[in-house]
Amino acid sequence: MDMQREELERLMFFEQTRENAAAEYVRSPTDADNLTRWGGALLELAHFRQGQDSVDMVQDAVSKLEEALRINPRKHDALWCLGNAHTSHGFLVTDTDEANDYFQKAARCFQQALDEEPSNELYQKALEMTEKAPSLHQELQKQLASQAALGVGAAAGPTKPAAKKKDSDFKYDVMGWIVLAVGVIAWMGLAKSNMPPPPPPTLR
Repeated sequence: MDMQREELERLMFFEQTRENAAAEYVRSPTDADNLTRWGGALLELAHFRQGQDSVDMVQDAVSKLEEALRINPRKHDALWCLGNAHTSHGFLVTDTDEANDYFQKAARCFQQALDEEPSNELYQKALEMTEKAPSLHQELQKQLASQAALGVGAAAGPTKPAAKKKDSDFKYDVMGWIVLAVGVIAWMGLAKSNMPPPPPPTLR
C-alpha cells in the first residue's frame, strides 16, 4: 500500500511539473531550465506508461531536451537527462542493434555532461551504468522470450501469472535505475517554488 501511495504521489507531482512547464513555455519559450524540467517530467511519466505510450512520451522528452540544448549546448543537466532518455528508449525496443545505438547516444550525452562538470558523481555513475545497459537489455529480452514461451506452451495455471510477475519485477528493476535520478532535475528546478518535494524514487 505504501509503495502504491508513493507511486501515485510521484505520478501526481510529475504531472503537475509537466503542466507548469507547458504553461511557462508559452510565456518564455527560450528558457532552457524550464525545457529541461519539462523533459525530465515527461521521462519520469513515461515510467508509468506501457508499450507505445511509453515510447511516445520518451520521444517527447527527447524533443524538449534537445530544444533546451539548442538554446544552451553546454547545459550539463539537460545532457544528462537526455542520456537517461536515450537509455530508456533503448530498453523499450527489442532489436539489440537498435537498443545499442540508443545506449551509445546515452553514453555520449553522459560523457558530455561529465566534461562540463567533471566532479559530478551522478554523471559519472550514469556513464558507468550505461556500460552495463547492453547486457541488461539482453537479459530483459530473454525474460520476455521466456514469458512468451510459457504463455504459448503451457496450459492455464499458476506458472503463467508467476512468470508475468517475475518479468514485470525484472523490468521494473531495469527501468528503476534509469529513472532513479531523473527527478532530481525537476526537484532542483522547483527548489525555489512553494511546491512540496516529491517522495524520492525507490527501487524494489
